[in-house]
Amino acid sequence: MFDVEIVGVVVLCVLAVAGANLLAPRVRLAAPLLLVLAGVGVSYLPGVPDITVNPEVILIGVLPPLLYAGAVALPAMDFKRDFQAISGLSIALVVISALLMGLFFMWILPAVDYATGVALGAILSPTDAVATATVRRVGAPNRLVTVLSGESLFNDASALVVLRAAVAAMASSISFLGVAVSFVWAILAAVVVGAAIGWILLRLRARVSNPSVSTAIAFTVPYIAYLPTEAMGASGLVAAVAAGLVSGRGAVRQLTPEHRQSDQQNWHMVELLLEGGVFLLMGLELKALVTDVHVSHESVIHAVWPAAVALALLLVIRLAFVMSLVGAVNRRARKMIAREPVLAEMADRLPDGDDRRTRRVQRWIDRGLADIEYYRTESMGSREGLVVVWAGMRGVVTLAAAQTLPADTSYRSLLILVAFTVAAGSLLIQGGTLGAVITWLRLPDQRADAAAERRRLHRELTVIRSRVLDDPEVCGPGTGLARRVAQIREMEAADEAELGDDDAFDRRLAGAIELRRVRRTIIHRQRSELIELRDRGAYSSEALSAALRRLDAEEISLDAQGPH
Repeated sequence: MFDVEIVGVVVLCVLAVAGANLLAPRVRLAAPLLLVLAGVGVSYLPGVPDITVNPEVILIGVLPPLLYAGAVALPAMDFKRDFQAISGLSIALVVISALLMGLFFMWILPAVDYATGVALGAILSPTDAVATATVRRVGAPNRLVTVLSGESLFNDASALVVLRAAVAAMASSISFLGVAVSFVWAILAAVVVGAAIGWILLRLRARVSNPSVSTAIAFTVPYIAYLPTEAMGASGLVAAVAAGLVSGRGAVRQLTPEHRQSDQQNWHMVELLLEGGVFLLMGLELKALVTDVHVSHESVIHAVWPAAVALALLLVIRLAFVMSLVGAVNRRARKMIAREPVLAEMADRLPDGDDRRTRRVQRWIDRGLADIEYYRTESMGSREGLVVVWAGMRGVVTLAAAQTLPADTSYRSLLILVAFTVAAGSLLIQGGTLGAVITWLRLPDQRADAAAERRRLHRELTVIRSRVLDDPEVCGPGTGLARRVAQIREMEAADEAELGDDDAFDRRLAGAIELRRVRRTIIHRQRSELIELRDRGAYSSEALSAALRRLDAEEISLDAQGPH
């Protein structure tokens, strides 16, 4: 009977996640926010028991696949271009926030030492990816989406590394140098191990012909990256992100369209259920947290005002850091733009030729010029910085990390409730108003530029198609393509009675096979050109990804029509 109840609860949770995602666009609220509110409401219904979840389930069972899935979808080209902003937000800001918030908690809670305060500061530092959907929905610049997505991928890991060091300091004395070395090792070792595992398993999946089997192997990648990295004392979450970045970039070259489509659909479903489920659990746990506070002879009101002040301080710290970061990013962009004449002159002086060295230098110049155009058109000013500040919402990682505090920590129950209140408050206040803030700031409308870019890319692909059709080796007289095209058109215009003629049907089938062969040749050459354009950074990742998806869909359609 107990097992039946568990199955029933799981089914209800899945339906709640699906319902929230269907309802969210209509009420213009993020689905995670709706799920938190629903969970809080359900937790206080009569007869509903207190619900607690082992935080290790979230930190080990849920976060690795969630971060891996987000990393696979993040364009590596955009990540590289905005590495300065992403690393600053996900590493430097987390460390600064933890250290400053440690002073605050040590000041307002007399029994809390600095190490415990830093631990709580680290718990409150990471932001959640829930803002990305809102930013994308209102049509904000793609650069903001990339920066916020990259930040949410890495700041969970860096915050947990800081938390681990702070908890160690709570138990025994630890030097600042030891913490710094441990932090650097946790990041660098994780990047190396995660990238290596991502590359190896991607090559392995390329040898698997069944898309479902390949996707099943992909589900294990984040854990295969996570487990050995944690055993080395590094960050398994960073390893999962590194594996995802490598897998996402190499998938176009290594995997078939069926593999990529299977990956995209299945990982999207996993993201939907895992992310929605943990936010629902976050709301359901509120009653148990309040009960623990009362058992500890503490008052709930003592968690509300520290949480309100802490949230305000986090926003102030984030505002100061982001505005200084915007200035640094713009200074770097101006330096790169100033290099444009030098690169143009190098391109003019480059000798004619098709040798490997010349192509490599030409690609390096093209990539530099494309980066300059990106920084010129995708500028980041104070308005974009304000969006980044207000989009810094706390989420389920904050609550899960708070529950990992040692049992003998002073004010443990109260600190966990503070963490929940900060996370829930940021989701309600910032999440509920983020769309309005973005609209009020009137960010530059880039839809016309995006449409023009798509047209330019379409023209380049059209030129490739024309070259293939003019290629005598593909469509020359010996192939009989022109004759078979005429036969197909004749058959399509014929009466139904003619379709019963076996000879006519055979001619039509042969012509269809020939057309599919030519179309596959066009698709393969267009995809090669898109990969080359991606490596050169000639177009935005959004335009290139959309074009690659269209080619994948067309090739899958051809596969469904008949054999190669």
